[in-house]
Amino acid sequence: MPISRDEAWSLVTEFVENESLRRHCLAVETAMRAYARMYGESEEDWGLVGLVHDYDYEIHPTADEHPEAGVPLLRDRGYPEWVIRAILSHAEYLDVPRETLLEKTLYAVDELSGFVSAVALVRPSRAVAEVTPQAVRKKMKDKAFARAVDRETMVRAAEELGVDFDEHVAFVVEALAGNAAALGLAGKGDDAV
Repeated sequence: MPISRDEAWSLVTEFVENESLRRHCLAVETAMRAYARMYGESEEDWGLVGLVHDYDYEIHPTADEHPEAGVPLLRDRGYPEWVIRAILSHAEYLDVPRETLLEKTLYAVDELSGFVSAVALVRPSRAVAEVTPQAVRKKMKDKAFARAVDRETMVRAAEELGVDFDEHVAFVVEALAGNAAALGLAGKGDDAV
């Protein structure tokens, strides 16, 4: 029996208390669903992977644990092996080769979704819809900004997915803008949540 989106969200909220991490999971889900639509794949399946990919990060925040230590619970709760493999493949240090389009897409949107969100939050409007590839590239040069995000990984992941980096940024921005209120990225003013 397939895992529902509600069950996946329950897993996230059970193990993730930090609102920023919850929003990151939602952002990755949002970008994964958008790419699934573009590629003619299952939005439910791709969204599920994006939503739960970091469910264990708060309880296993180090590379020697995340996401590997979270896998037994996923298996216990009936998550299929293709979901587990995709989640493992997004952690470059585990050396799980990304073979499927889903795995490559998760890798490509994970870091970038977080970085785009950070860029949006430092803009005067705080609106993700106003983030451009040029703004992202400019912030990538500022090593003090979002220091934990590996810039080379973002570029390499787009290459691995076979998409131009600026087009990839624009695509992810557009996807996140479509769910901006839930992500806390609608901006300030009358339309902000």
